[in-house]
Amino acid sequence: MGIIEKIKEIEAEMARTQKNKATEYHLGQLKAKIAKLRTQLLEPPKGSSGGGEGFEVTKFGHGRVALIGFPSVGKSTLLTMLTGTHSEAASYEFTTLTCIPGIIHYNDTKIQLLDLPGIIEGASEGKGRGRQVIAVAKSSDIVLMVLDASKSEGHRQILTRELEAVGLRLNKRPPQIYFKKKKTGGISFNSTLPLTHVDEKLCYQILHEYKIHNAEVLFREDATVDDLIDVIEGNRKYMKCVYVYNKIDVIGIDDVDRLARQPNSVVISCNLKLNLDRLLARMWDEMGLVRVYTKPQGQQPDFSDPVVLSADRGGCTVEDFCNHIHRSLVKDVKYVLVWGTSARHYPQHCGLSHNLRDEDVVQIVKKKEKEEGGRGRFKSHSNAPARISDREKKAPLKT
Repeated sequence: MGIIEKIKEIEAEMARTQKNKATEYHLGQLKAKIAKLRTQLLEPPKGSSGGGEGFEVTKFGHGRVALIGFPSVGKSTLLTMLTGTHSEAASYEFTTLTCIPGIIHYNDTKIQLLDLPGIIEGASEGKGRGRQVIAVAKSSDIVLMVLDASKSEGHRQILTRELEAVGLRLNKRPPQIYFKKKKTGGISFNSTLPLTHVDEKLCYQILHEYKIHNAEVLFREDATVDDLIDVIEGNRKYMKCVYVYNKIDVIGIDDVDRLARQPNSVVISCNLKLNLDRLLARMWDEMGLVRVYTKPQGQQPDFSDPVVLSADRGGCTVEDFCNHIHRSLVKDVKYVLVWGTSARHYPQHCGLSHNLRDEDVVQIVKKKEKEEGGRGRFKSHSNAPARISDREKKAPLKT
């Protein structure tokens, strides 16, 4: 029996099992088995020379955004409108068969936008080259899920389910669970608050399913069984996602208002070019890019070419800013002067741990190098050896 058949069999058993206190341990074990099988499904088969032809594109710019959605929802048209890159668009499905990159120039930054082929139900099992599409989406900073506003709401749930099956968690934060494997000592289970979804027995059963008999588990929040399995697996990626409803020109104003009020949603129309500026602004907010301008000593700030930082790519502190310019700059920094919203007064003297915000101006003040040498017998810095016996005697003064 193949892995996909095993997954379907376990899902069928979960569907016919009643959910109550008596069956929660059994359901927890089944969920752990499915998670293990799905991880095996993502691994390349043994003995294969490679994963075949993929859609991977070289990273470029300060951020990466992936367009994901069903076929013929307007992904290629959206890419053409936002970037100017031509992507073939037609009235039949699967017009785009490979990954097409484009560059958005927005707020003095370059954001790479990827137009991926449409994915269908069953993409996590490999249907329609779905695994390659989702692998590229995993490497991006944010996902734009493009949906057809005239279709049913079930499309959004199907896409979310397919992405979660391969380890992508949309608009969620990592669970506050500390987990560490040990060599000896058995399983140590603790929590800092009362738990309603998981107890010690269920945690032991799930860990035994993974053949883990020595570990330390600490719950810092009331997490579910799925959260515990995600922490044990350790290969989940937590990403931000914006739901983009296209083709709002073919539905009524009441439906547009309802869709626009949903969390993490933006309504647009590529045909009539409606609300594209709001989409770009929302994308910018979600990515959290921070532009920092440099100011040489005694000169005006350079507002033409900012240094772009982000929390996902390194961090936004002064130390990250110095490393972005040059790796050896950090050890030469005495202090920095900061102007902007992160400073309490202008200019503020800051250290390397100061967090920068968007459109801050930074001036780096370096340590002064000690002057080597001196004058005659009054030389202040000497390269002479430390031991007296090794020192050279100075020549006597001429009289």
